[in-house]
Amino acid sequence: MLDSTLLDAGKTPLSQSPATRIPDLIETFDALGDWESQCDYLIDLGYELPEFPEAARTEANRVRGCQSNVWLTADVKATDPPSVEIVADSDSMIVRGLIAVLLMAYSGRTPDEILQTDIREIFARLGLNRQLSSARRNGLEGMVKRIKTIAEDAVQRQAKAS
Repeated sequence: MLDSTLLDAGKTPLSQSPATRIPDLIETFDALGDWESQCDYLIDLGYELPEFPEAARTEANRVRGCQSNVWLTADVKATDPPSVEIVADSDSMIVRGLIAVLLMAYSGRTPDEILQTDIREIFARLGLNRQLSSARRNGLEGMVKRIKTIAEDAVQRQAKAS
């Protein structure tokens, strides 16, 4: 059973697609059943990613450890509490779908919420951990590590400002 942190993950919609939150995505994956249908749906989610600025496709924004090219930027919004808005893209359609899941789980959330969210549990519940190659899992770990580092930096900046 998923804990309440996971069920609250992704309250900020990715798009107007049917599954815009993690619980909805889990329900959709369960209904689809087989990996081929789930993979097609994952690819469809990748088409829904927010546009990634061409100027941000730099080496500094490139995620290390990914087999395909992945670029990721984040903006810590000065809201109360602060929230992290993440934008990412890849040249791989499946990876774009994985990015969509990461954005559902992390984007628009506070740094503390990001640090408390266990993406491995979400991916296990979706069955993606069984379907992804080791290279894709390494790339996913690289993206998660980058997002968690951004959240940790935001928490430290906030503590210094207090």
